[in-house]
Amino acid sequence: MESIYLLFLIIVLAFIFDFINGFHDAANSIATVVSTRVLTPLQAVAWAAFFNVVAYFVSEFAVADTIARTVDSSSISLVVICAGLVAAIIWNLFTWWQGIPSSSSHTLIGGFAGAAIAHAGFDVVNVAKITKTLIFIFLAPMIGMIISYIISLILLHLGKNSNPLSPQPIF
Repeated sequence: MESIYLLFLIIVLAFIFDFINGFHDAANSIATVVSTRVLTPLQAVAWAAFFNVVAYFVSEFAVADTIARTVDSSSISLVVICAGLVAAIIWNLFTWWQGIPSSSSHTLIGGFAGAAIAHAGFDVVNVAKITKTLIFIFLAPMIGMIISYIISLILLHLGKNSNPLSPQPIF
């Protein structure tokens, strides 16, 4: 009977994590375009909501798969899931409160892995999944920087002969 209550608690914690994930990641993805006045807050939220819905239909569930395969399935229990969710919630709230940009998905992976390690030791961790995640925590900003540099060069080249004071047709 206790497991039913624990399962209910996990479901409630999952909804709490999802809610916190929403405002935590919304600040990271929307703050720049709103603070620079490129978009109004309503436009930015609508834009983000639209692309989150599109991503659901277009992309695979790679993040969920990574989280599910972070540790050996024999070491997963309701207590481990509950502890991982609590850790992820606390870390998300702490980083949000301190204004530290962080990934909620990585937080969930870390919370879940930490709970499994506390429960069954380091042998339960899928090192390949964790290593891939850790590598891309550092590579993703570099890849984004290189791509944005290339796009900037292309746009600068396309607009080098234009005059911003005299409007011209785009095509």
